[in-house]
Amino acid sequence: MGVEDFDEAERRIWAGRAAAFRDSFAKLCAHTAPALLDAAGAGPGVRLLDVGTGAGTVAAAACARGARVTAVDAEPGMIELARQAAPEADFRRAVLPDLPFEPGSFDAVVANFVVNHVGRPAAAVAAMRAAARPGGRVAATIWCSPAGAGHELLRRAVEAAGAQQAAEEPRLDPAEEFPRTPEGFAELLAAAGLAEVTCAPVTWDHLAATEEWWGGAAAGVGLIGQTVSRQSAGTVVRIKAAYDELVPEYTGPDGRLVLRYHALLARGLA
Repeated sequence: MGVEDFDEAERRIWAGRAAAFRDSFAKLCAHTAPALLDAAGAGPGVRLLDVGTGAGTVAAAACARGARVTAVDAEPGMIELARQAAPEADFRRAVLPDLPFEPGSFDAVVANFVVNHVGRPAAAVAAMRAAARPGGRVAATIWCSPAGAGHELLRRAVEAAGAQQAAEEPRLDPAEEFPRTPEGFAELLAAAGLAEVTCAPVTWDHLAATEEWWGGAAAGVGLIGQTVSRQSAGTVVRIKAAYDELVPEYTGPDGRLVLRYHALLARGLA
């Protein structure tokens, strides 16, 4: 799959699913927002660019810290929701690596689980570096392997129902691929010209209601959601039944799912 094919597949996956993302998987992604903003030095008066803002979680958190926030996303529906979450921020539609800003426009640039979703990761990070002023901070998170128990639960349900993979997963051109390890992610940032790069793993337990977690997948959010939602109606019923049978293995004392997740957080100086 070429770069354009990868990016086009990503656009199809997310088109029209902003509200479903906000109500499900966005809550999972929100966990890393405080650490990401700490890494970026977000605070009063800091000019901060949030790339791939999604439902606006990071943008809203940065505004709450007093930062002057600009945010972009490729999906118009995400921008609409993000404006509601962070009315103080300036939102624009943009697709990495094409950022509509003069070089050095920001004190800090962040991307929360975005580099996973672009066909040219190296160019995307280079664009983030270019948007930051000399000495400005750049910070980003990505999923690593294994990503987490919530996706494991959904994949097990798909397999138990005997469902077939309904959609080919977007795959990067081999020339664009990089190791999803602390060393590999750090090297991606360093190769883009960032200095003093560090990268560390982040692990947490995401708590979710069982129907909330199922709802995101059933609505087609993300690759696992595409696998679920593109099945026949009867197959989706079987997947849901398998999901319900598996849920007790992942449920905590309060009845919510306890889903262990893993990610990487990297930072550097422009």
